[in-house]
Amino acid sequence: MTQPSLSDIRRDFERVSPDIVQKASQFASSIFADVAGRRGALDARIQPLAREMRIAGPAFTIEVRPGDNLMIHAAMAMAKPGDVLVIDGKADRTAALMGAIMMTACKQLGLAGVVLDGCHRDTEELLELGFPVYSIGANPNGPSKNVPGRINWPINAGGVAINPGDLVVADADGVVVVEREKAASLLEPAAKKVAAERARIDGILSGKNIRPGWLDEALRAAGVLKEGETL
Repeated sequence: MTQPSLSDIRRDFERVSPDIVQKASQFASSIFADVAGRRGALDARIQPLAREMRIAGPAFTIEVRPGDNLMIHAAMAMAKPGDVLVIDGKADRTAALMGAIMMTACKQLGLAGVVLDGCHRDTEELLELGFPVYSIGANPNGPSKNVPGRINWPINAGGVAINPGDLVVADADGVVVVEREKAASLLEPAAKKVAAERARIDGILSGKNIRPGWLDEALRAAGVLKEGETL
């Protein structure tokens, strides 16, 4: 059995397949969060720069020290088209980790997007660029470039454990990460969830199914209603 590299930079890892990424891109992040057991959603502090931005792709994980982007530059030299840079910036708000120059390079490299548990800058230029960027906010301060970190090791970003190669799905609601090994098994449940929600909305619009059928039973189970009692 091949032992994983103990170097701070891991060059090889198994990515979620392009076929799964393409199929997953058709679903909202909320659908994946639900069928994944209501887990995998990054903290709401990590938001898209524009609501129309969407991401689907394998995670290329980066751990940096607060306010230093040396390892992000290294990761950009290694990442493949379609990868999503997912950066554990320790939720630092004192300096930006990436701006217009780096994001323009990411777009030219064919990356699928950037998820920053840290800050960006050059907001107006990034909005014009249109490249998908999710971050905790903007800060005009620039970063340093001299502190080591790690590439393609497990990280924690937005309160979620993320491994390189995991599936990243992001939209206006935020970012969800699904374990690579689990991603394929969620596609069918996701499709069924979409169909069920569409049917529920159709029922509401028709006026026939506005109140959830499970509500009374749930209220009884919670002790709000007595046995046999209804709203």
